[in-house]
Amino acid sequence: MIDQLQVYIREEPLRFPQSVELIAMLLFSLSGVIAAMRRGYDAVGVFILALVTGAGGGLIRDGLFLQQGPPALTQNWRLLPGVVGACVVGWILHGWIERWQKAIAVFDAVGLGIFSMVGLLKAIEAGLTVPASLLVGVVNAVGGGLLRDLFTGEEPLLFKPGQFYVLAACVGCALFVCLAYKSALSPRHAERISMATIFGLRILAIIFNWRTTPLQPWFKISPTAEAIASGQPSGEDRQKGL
Repeated sequence: MIDQLQVYIREEPLRFPQSVELIAMLLFSLSGVIAAMRRGYDAVGVFILALVTGAGGGLIRDGLFLQQGPPALTQNWRLLPGVVGACVVGWILHGWIERWQKAIAVFDAVGLGIFSMVGLLKAIEAGLTVPASLLVGVVNAVGGGLLRDLFTGEEPLLFKPGQFYVLAACVGCALFVCLAYKSALSPRHAERISMATIFGLRILAIIFNWRTTPLQPWFKISPTAEAIASGQPSGEDRQKGL
């Protein structure tokens, strides 16, 4: 199946304009800037956290999964202005950004769609299996946030119940694979529909507060059954003096 996908995307090579990747890098880096400024980091700390947040997904993608040479960030210096721009914007407009979190989340949804497709397409081009390509697409989009939380000593938001984020990236990447497998649309149209799906799901999750929930045990043992299994008297037995 991966051979079929490779042939499909070669029919119409998909390359994002440099400006689009630059904007996506800026949007993702901005959350790192805000997290750093909340913790009182200096300029160096703010830049490093912004860099990790903006480029972390790509670094994981290239260093862990693809392993086809130096990471893209080290080969294309033009992505760094996006990180610097995020630092400047976050420094100047920090107060407004804190107030307009939902507006920032909308722009973040744009970056989520772009980075998901970038990771997915690179993985397909590299010849990874379909499940691995889907994983790389999602990791490319959310890996920066994961590293941001680890660098700041926080429990990663990725692991906690919250609004649909990873799920939106998963659905969009899977949709592209389905459209490619069926050859229902041209590669460029399939890419745009997939990105729009990711963006739309994320926006709907923000508007309607669609959230994941904690995973509960499939079977729950009642306190009485648990006490019997452990050989200890249950609460009712203790009350009766047994």
